[in-house]
Amino acid sequence: MNYARTAVLLAALGGLFLAAGYALGGQTGMIIALAVALGLNVFSWWNADKLVLRLQNAHPVDAASAPELVEMVGILARHAGLPMPAVYLVEADQPNAFATGRNPQHGAVAVTTGLIALLSYEELAEVVAHELAHIKNRDTLTMTLAATLAGALGMLANFALFFGRGRDNPLGLLGTLALMILAPIAAMLVQMAISRNREYAADRIGAQICGRPAWLADALEKMQRVAARTPNPRAEQNPATAHLFIINPLTGRGLDSLFSTHPDIASRIARLRAMAASKNPAQ
Repeated sequence: MNYARTAVLLAALGGLFLAAGYALGGQTGMIIALAVALGLNVFSWWNADKLVLRLQNAHPVDAASAPELVEMVGILARHAGLPMPAVYLVEADQPNAFATGRNPQHGAVAVTTGLIALLSYEELAEVVAHELAHIKNRDTLTMTLAATLAGALGMLANFALFFGRGRDNPLGLLGTLALMILAPIAAMLVQMAISRNREYAADRIGAQICGRPAWLADALEKMQRVAARTPNPRAEQNPATAHLFIINPLTGRGLDSLFSTHPDIASRIARLRAMAASKNPAQ
């Protein structure tokens, strides 16, 4: 069900982008919008992981520099049936983690120094399992494509005022102005819905990989409490990457609403507690 919902949302986002191109320039505008979308998605697919890691100032670690962390990732990756991902450390006090990579063969897991300092070994293992679930589900690619399309639609809307008055534009001035305002909002809502949906799925798959959903529930409680008073300057400077983190790294966290990139922590914890209490907690 989660996969079907994500597919529908991603298709809706792509359709919205093409519809905006058609509304501004007719069939020619739609073809141009399609070409732009394909080009941006290919670029993002190939380069997004390197860009995200660079933006967060993440540096690679290995068995010599971080033996316990690298060993943990390797064990959990084998449990998940994944190739060994690259492991990165982010020098940040805020406890957080994210995964990136265009496919499982090029996956990467990054954790902050604040996360390692805060959590027990068991809690950290479940956080790593959650990130591996994103790689296993190819969420890193899905969310990158969603962010790219949403950003491209915003760019298209900005161009509308300057290039949307031609004879092929069926909207007129008022319609163009409405498109400029509403299209980016609609794209943002769809992108955030995709992100929230994938977080719930990663919690569940992470529990299957590690087998201890209660550990992740405990970790999320600790992370939320500390992150609320610990800013993440790198993430604040690059808010477009916020949806990749296990918890929202930005200030002004809200409830599980249309305008949140992450599900409400309390909702996630409740689901994880329910998994732990069931006879088969990983299901």
